[in-house]
Amino acid sequence: MISITWPQRSAAHRPALVLAERPLRGAAMRFLRRSTAAAALLASALAPCLAAAAPDTPLPHAKPPAEPSGDAPPSKPSGDAPPAAPPPDAPPAAPPPDAPPAALVPPTPLTPLGADYPAGAHGDATVRLVLTVNADGTVRSAVAEDGVEPFASAAVAAATAFRFAPATRSGAPVAARIRVEVRFTEAASPAPPGASATAPPGASAPAPERPATAAGPAPSAPRAIEVTVRGEQPAPGVSSLSRGEVRIVPGAFGDPFRALEVLPGVTPIVSGLPFFYVRGSPPGNVGYFLDGIRVPYLYHLGLGPSVVHPGIVDRVDLYPGGYPARHGRYAGGIVSGETTPPLPYWHGEGMLRLVDVGGLVEGPFAGNRGVALVGGRYSYTALLLSLAAPEVALDYWDYQARLSYEVVPEGRVSLFAFGAHDFLASDEDGEETTLFDTTFHRLDLRYDHAYGQGSALRGALTLGHDETGIGDGQKALTRSLGARLSLAHRLRDETTIRAGIDAVVDDNELDLGTGAGGPPGDDDDVPVDDLLLSRVDLTVGGYIESDIAITPRLRITPGLRLDLYHSDDTVALAVDPRLSARLSLGRGVTFVQAHGIASQLPSFVVPIPGFRPALKDGLQRSFQSSAGVELALPEDITATVSVFHNAFFNMTDALGSLGLESVEDAFTLRALGAATGVELSAHRRLTRRVGGFASYTLSRSTRSIGRSRQVSSFDRTHVANVALTYDLGRGYRAGGRFVFYSGLPQRVGGATLPPISGVPGGSGSLAGGAPRWERLPPFFRLDVRLEKRWSIGKSGWLAVVLDVLNTTLSKETLPGMCDAFSSCEPTTFGPVTVPNFGLEGGF
Repeated sequence: MISITWPQRSAAHRPALVLAERPLRGAAMRFLRRSTAAAALLASALAPCLAAAAPDTPLPHAKPPAEPSGDAPPSKPSGDAPPAAPPPDAPPAAPPPDAPPAALVPPTPLTPLGADYPAGAHGDATVRLVLTVNADGTVRSAVAEDGVEPFASAAVAAATAFRFAPATRSGAPVAARIRVEVRFTEAASPAPPGASATAPPGASAPAPERPATAAGPAPSAPRAIEVTVRGEQPAPGVSSLSRGEVRIVPGAFGDPFRALEVLPGVTPIVSGLPFFYVRGSPPGNVGYFLDGIRVPYLYHLGLGPSVVHPGIVDRVDLYPGGYPARHGRYAGGIVSGETTPPLPYWHGEGMLRLVDVGGLVEGPFAGNRGVALVGGRYSYTALLLSLAAPEVALDYWDYQARLSYEVVPEGRVSLFAFGAHDFLASDEDGEETTLFDTTFHRLDLRYDHAYGQGSALRGALTLGHDETGIGDGQKALTRSLGARLSLAHRLRDETTIRAGIDAVVDDNELDLGTGAGGPPGDDDDVPVDDLLLSRVDLTVGGYIESDIAITPRLRITPGLRLDLYHSDDTVALAVDPRLSARLSLGRGVTFVQAHGIASQLPSFVVPIPGFRPALKDGLQRSFQSSAGVELALPEDITATVSVFHNAFFNMTDALGSLGLESVEDAFTLRALGAATGVELSAHRRLTRRVGGFASYTLSRSTRSIGRSRQVSSFDRTHVANVALTYDLGRGYRAGGRFVFYSGLPQRVGGATLPPISGVPGGSGSLAGGAPRWERLPPFFRLDVRLEKRWSIGKSGWLAVVLDVLNTTLSKETLPGMCDAFSSCEPTTFGPVTVPNFGLEGGF
């Protein structure tokens, strides 16, 4: 990692080198080498012990023993009949002995592929589903391709609980897309005593006393019409949220991005606000992406929904640290959203709520070769606020549009446009003051091509426009042009290689406006021109990583990322190695670890469009490390236990470093930081009749400048989330979520002196008043969600939803600002309570 100036300047103008870079690089590389050697040694040492401890559990490449079923005599299978389902405790199916090395074996069901007969329905029906089955055998998504309501909705709801022995290629599990059929058979009514077995002509059959509760004989295996490899095993440590589950998380308003708060390692700045610390990294160091496109922020202002309509979001992945090399340029966590693939049939959904209205519709054209989508949302919050608070103006909107066309077999061109706007202002004595005014737009043109099984190419061009109003006609503006090319290729030995290059040019402009009376910042505590400069930034980078099977139980993923930054005549090079590994310790027990170095440009307090600080003080860097165990427990419960340690160098964290320097310098200071903790989680799919999750994070985060060191101002020792949902039947569902945070630290006594005081380290305490810290009161809240859903016609549905954030009206205590001129008195924030009542529907 190097940091130089270009062209050469005098020593007084050269940016300072990060003193910790060489020790960091050497220590990190030694750790990675030792970690790799230790993992390989551990695998070779444990393999004989594990084989002896579990002799009946064959390796993934071994063929399981064939045993006759005790339920029925063996029979000769017909050519059209699907294979019989293995018992629930059977290992994943292996390819037949005569299968070619690269043969793909479809998923095999471990549970019956049936669904409860819908209440109030009549007759028999068959629903064809398109399932995306993960490499761990769980169902990522389910879409009804054919079938009538209410059977289609019942099949989709039940499909999320299906479990499969995953698809395999040469014995290694892979994700796959399959089609299955779910059959519904109406139970016949028992004939009354003495009644004739044959009804007289013209007589109607008696109605059943109650709907049948079984789907009839479920097929023992899916009829695999089509199997498509979707990707590799999830990266170690990643947490994923699918929209099917997120839409019923209490307090999340049906938005996948809003549900990030429930994941371990995530700590909001303030309850309900969409800015997070992730394993100690500040909000400005957390990167947000949608289909690989950088997004400045995730939520609308005023506790609104996400800036992307939830109907287009397939899943959201959180990489809290040590993430794959294909993700980069952020020294904290990565939030990566993936949109739904183009679906070649007409469907849509809409919502009408107290604060906004929105909708989305998608349909095919040109003989199903093309698919078009359009959606958006608009808030009429200003109308409600004009009644309750006429001095406040609040408004937001967003839009999404996608046009996709298959130009050649397995090759598709897509044009994806989306954007959002948020506005907040106050009116005092007839004078309107703008408090928040942001807008961003994205236009992405890309081409995707699949080559055989497991190989894919993507090339894309992206235009971006980010704008934030500062006030008095001033604004910060960033226009960007980016290009990216990525390739994933699977070799015959199941090794996957991924590589990519990308470049982005950012034109940053500080528009002072015609009404500005002087340089911005003259009357401000924090000069804007110290943070923002009109300039052109260029970033070019590339990565390569490979998923290698060392043994059938051990897979490692080494990676390397290189990024070159140029900003305001300053150049910086980031060399970021990554390493992760998965080691199977037995059935349902997997040891995972992830390590890596990450680099980032300077960041603002929170991600705001157009606010891009200059590079003059060098890159931020972090070393991220974690290890843990993933467990598959009975009753379809999955659990994880992880420990992590993150070290931050030359970081910008104005919030977490408060108290180390004066408020005036908090936005430009650089600090060292560290975060260490333990994360626990347990999850049972919320789409089950009884579902729930629990997460808990125990951590400590610190900041230091010079010889001054303190706990981060936004450190929370304990963070817990517990949720439970229950399907009451007949379309009724209820759920609740309990949230708990430890109190934030508050400085007591010893008022901070300004830097001019001459105290070593730039800050200190008044004589005779040694500073101390105490914890503020903890915070807890309860979120509640109630839903009633009806089926309409063949494929429609309608739901009434009440989703309330903070039903307990809990207030949060926040630390007060203090210096030599003000006392350290805490403040009370809230209650932040959002009742979200409305109608939702779709077809």
